Amino acid sequence: MPQTIIVAAVSVLLIVGFLVVAWLPALGVAIAALYAWDLHRSDARFERRGLTIGATLLDQFHAGGTNEDRQRLAIVLDRLSATFGVDSVSALIVEESGYNAALVPNGAKYSLFVTNSLMSDFELIELEGVVAHCLARERLGLLTRESVAGAISMNDEVRRALAGTGTAYRADEVAAAAIRYPLGLAGALRKCASQELATTSYFRSPSYAQSRWIWFNIWSDRPQSDLSDLDDAELRALALEEW
Repeated sequence: MPQTIIVAAVSVLLIVGFLVVAWLPALGVAIAALYAWDLHRSDARFERRGLTIGATLLDQFHAGGTNEDRQRLAIVLDRLSATFGVDSVSALIVEESGYNAALVPNGAKYSLFVTNSLMSDFELIELEGVVAHCLARERLGLLTRESVAGAISMNDEVRRALAGTGTAYRADEVAAAAIRYPLGLAGALRKCASQELATTSYFRSPSYAQSRWIWFNIWSDRPQSDLSDLDDAELRALALEEW
């Protein structure tokens, strides 16, 4: 952040200032220490806000899916949670016409959101790929930064830098290696890339634009694929098909 660079520069100048005034280095160290303490406090506050994103999403969706869908998702999640070593995950199927899913912190636990359209239109191996991708993000340690990026007020450029570019691509690699069938995940991404969203879809809303980094398909609202972007759904599918 610019303020970090400024404080660092001032602190260094003050420490070097011992050539002029003997007590300036002590002032420089004190300023650096105070800023580091304040930055740590701010980081902790942001992380706590990230832990609330699961509850925020619950308020934006209605429950969906059939009993059969819920049982199928529970079985897939139970098996893959053991594979990835992730526990305390509750699965929720939400009413939404767009294909997407997200694993997010919900307090001390996790919530897996899957849209009912994904549950009804995806093959089992494609569903497994989506769930594996979400769990792979936890294994890679991405959920905290992505959740914070989706929970606090920043401009899109800063939010993207915080969430990290190419993280969805990397999670695909880890997921495909775990399920040993990259084409299942590629098929899920193909369906996401080719879907035309309804104008009323959550994935066209400002709320999604802010929280997009937690979702399986980060760019659901992108009108055309961008093959220069590692996180683009079509490019991710192409990479898995060539694996």
